[in-house]
Amino acid sequence: MERVSDPADEFSFLAEQATEAGIPGPLPHVERVALDLPDGRTLSALAYGWEDAAPGPVVTFLHGAGLNAHTWDTVVLATGAPALAVDLPGHGESSWRDDAAYVARVLAPDVAAALERWTDRPQVVVGHSLGGLTAAALAASRPDLVRELVVVDITPGVDPSAGPSELRAFFAGPTDWASRDELVDRALSFGLGGGSREKAARGVFFNSRVRPDGRVEWRHHFAHLAAAAAADPGAATAPQGQDSFHALLGESGWEDLAQVRAPITLVQGTRGFVTDEDATRFQQKVPTAAVERLASGHNVQEEAPLDLAALVRSHLPE
Repeated sequence: MERVSDPADEFSFLAEQATEAGIPGPLPHVERVALDLPDGRTLSALAYGWEDAAPGPVVTFLHGAGLNAHTWDTVVLATGAPALAVDLPGHGESSWRDDAAYVARVLAPDVAAALERWTDRPQVVVGHSLGGLTAAALAASRPDLVRELVVVDITPGVDPSAGPSELRAFFAGPTDWASRDELVDRALSFGLGGGSREKAARGVFFNSRVRPDGRVEWRHHFAHLAAAAAADPGAATAPQGQDSFHALLGESGWEDLAQVRAPITLVQGTRGFVTDEDATRFQQKVPTAAVERLASGHNVQEEAPLDLAALVRSHLPE
């Protein structure tokens, strides 16, 4: 297994998260791993509860746009199974794409490479938002890698003028700040952060970095693309991905879902991006899929992690 930087700071929050959620110990072994891709980019991920000498993960998690693998920490701890959480390209510790093409069918081959490297069996793949559509594209193109598919609060064609526009507005502000506290204030002002300043500060820690000049900036590429688009709406900043927030919601995802042969479950947050009309359309287009509703906003993994973990556990192999 490829080990990277000292994880002391990165994983120092796990005990606190477990205590907050009432998850009994002991904590699993966790480390960051990295995969060099053929084009020179690096794909990074978190390995929970497994090492090369032991059986690999049984469940793989893919986060949404503007997030990173750590968004799944509490869900993984509560699930209690060996897991892999991937930093999608352009997010977390993974390399940015030069073409800024952060759409499901482009991202799926990188996830497939990660599963080929780090898993030894078909996975239950749990994907939130952009990660959900990427999981569908993965399951359609590489059915050998996916045992079951759990799509969290996203469907193809979700109205981008509703919840997604708020997310785009959040990231379309400044790209650097004097301190992480300023970023926390911004997150809370948009109603983000998981309901408390402590949780917001944790999310900002994982999603930002301190530059050599001391300024703090977002780690993920989306914020920089959104800010550039807001500054110059007419500029073609990325040939394939100049409006990735809109592109990720495209109708092509229905074609991917139609080709998936693994069992599919849609998790709808009752206050999330997926409306009842969206969920009904999902059931009509994917009649074999199950739909589960959880009391949560869009980031179900952060707002209702124990409920989501219980649902994930029910889909794991015995």
